[in-house]
Amino acid sequence: MTARALGLLLLAATATAQAPPPATFATWHPRRPKTEADYQVAKWGARGQPSPGYLFHAAKVVPVTGPPIDDGFVATRNGTIIALGAWKDRDTQQAAVGCEVIDCGDTWLVPGYVDLHCHIASPSFDLNDTVHPTNPEFRTLDLISMEHDQIRMARAGGVTSVLYIPGSGSNMGGFGTLTKTWGTSPAAALIRFPGSLKIAQAGNPERPSGDLGATVLGMNQGLRMTLLDGKRYWERYELWQQGTGDKPKFDPTLELLRGLFRHEFPVSVHTQIYQVVLETLRELRLELGLWTVVVHGEFDAYRMSENALEAGMPIAAGPRTYHFDRATSRFLGLHQVWHDGGPYYAWRSPVRGVGDDGVAINTDSPVVAEEQLQVQGAIAVRLGLAHEVALRGLTINPARFAGIDHRTGSLEVGKDADFCTWSGDPIDPRSHVELTVVNGTICYRRDPKRPAW
Repeated sequence: MTARALGLLLLAATATAQAPPPATFATWHPRRPKTEADYQVAKWGARGQPSPGYLFHAAKVVPVTGPPIDDGFVATRNGTIIALGAWKDRDTQQAAVGCEVIDCGDTWLVPGYVDLHCHIASPSFDLNDTVHPTNPEFRTLDLISMEHDQIRMARAGGVTSVLYIPGSGSNMGGFGTLTKTWGTSPAAALIRFPGSLKIAQAGNPERPSGDLGATVLGMNQGLRMTLLDGKRYWERYELWQQGTGDKPKFDPTLELLRGLFRHEFPVSVHTQIYQVVLETLRELRLELGLWTVVVHGEFDAYRMSENALEAGMPIAAGPRTYHFDRATSRFLGLHQVWHDGGPYYAWRSPVRGVGDDGVAINTDSPVVAEEQLQVQGAIAVRLGLAHEVALRGLTINPARFAGIDHRTGSLEVGKDADFCTWSGDPIDPRSHVELTVVNGTICYRRDPKRPAW
């Protein structure tokens, strides 16, 4: 049986399963917390933190969601962008009156990069806990620290937001945290907790640890059992809140899973080869209807591009950026083939790719150093991904995949003032960051004595 036929057979088997919520890559938005009870499950960091009024003047401003602005400016105050446009029009922007001018010279002003696969937002690496095969009670929130060498280097590399997730030692590692890479405290840096639920299907969890070694079939069943327990717990809470049932007994192991089934945050899945990405799509996205983001998507998994597009399952591929395809004896740029689709084999009909809105770039830091996210983008472009798509894959796309594009990922009035000035093209590895701004505060300036590259 061909891989294509296998995929169609397994997807057909889910026809009677729970239909996923309607979604596209560009329209995923979590349910914003509205009540104090909701804040116990999904907590958003404070916005509008005090910061000076600045008027940043650069040779090129790249909003990402709009056309580039030559000789432009971005004005900020109290953590947000209050105006942007052409420098010659600055006097017409009343919001920018009284701001201190920061002359950025011949630089590109670009939104801060967003990495959805990060393990370095704390100085510790105890992220592969395997107390149980599934650990939904674990979380990274309590580990975050803003001042250690690796997070400082992330700021110097243009990364302003990360999804700090548990490792992949177990099938369900716990809940990750969306955080800025700078803040006066971890609380001030917080974007959202939970950022996602981390799941690892196959790969690392297959390595035995005590009695935890399992087959792929056993791991998938264990994940399903835990998630179904969480779904039933959520359903009982929903009935109680509607006045048609008793209040469930509080279960700290399942409590955060309520927000997962309310689609307040995604499940980010360490999943790689074709068969395992297929199982992620079938079980997590189609059967359970979860907001699902793939954060590896390597090897031959790109052959699922059309299925991922149809299901609204975006791909944040990496850290491996290429794949040697034995059928054609070609090296393929993974981001390009996810984006463009096929055909790649004589027996296969053409398939669609996930397109401009469906692919992002990440590091799995420290597998690839966080400050090398720019280099990941450069490799993707060298291997065929369009330059403008790569820039989207470093900024607005991962922000949308995580449901934080109302705050970051592009330069727009009202969004968080998170951006960097680059010495040149921000995807050219010869370029470097001159200035990093997070929440409207200048948190990094390049030492002029430091070698450029």
